[in-house]
Amino acid sequence: MARHTLSVLVQDQPGVLARISALFSRRGYNIESLAVGTTETPGISRMTIVVEVDSLALEQITKQLNKLINVLKIVELDDESVIARELMLIKVRADLNARASVLQIVELFRAKVVDVASDAVTVEATGSHDKLEALLEILAPHGIKEIVQSGVVALGRGGKGIGDRAIRSADRPA
Repeated sequence: MARHTLSVLVQDQPGVLARISALFSRRGYNIESLAVGTTETPGISRMTIVVEVDSLALEQITKQLNKLINVLKIVELDDESVIARELMLIKVRADLNARASVLQIVELFRAKVVDVASDAVTVEATGSHDKLEALLEILAPHGIKEIVQSGVVALGRGGKGIGDRAIRSADRPA
């Protein structure tokens, strides 16, 4: 099985997210990451979905997504030509003795401190999945109190837009 990142343009309508996530659930596929937000076009949202499946299952997922009326376009973003980022907030134990070490790690990973308390530091980090996992691994000995992480957001590299790499393009009226 391989990890696949899908960029899905959908009409910004109530229930679209529920229908798409239900499609994955009914077929027994786990969504590893899901991020949804507005696009440059009013009334259209972009869903970035990361799923780990084989190529046959990916084809089935794509065909089923294509059947949903609110889905306008689907693109699989390959690892070589994609810019993908996640956001993570990490609350780390950091009393006065450990604080300097934590701050040094934060600086090394080009993260930033967004809150300081007497016994903890909250760090904001943005980057690839691997970078964030490495940061967690290095901060773990200090004691991680809490983590919250966004889903992956991704765009293709270069000047081409989503329409230039479409698996399927449905020019349906809105």
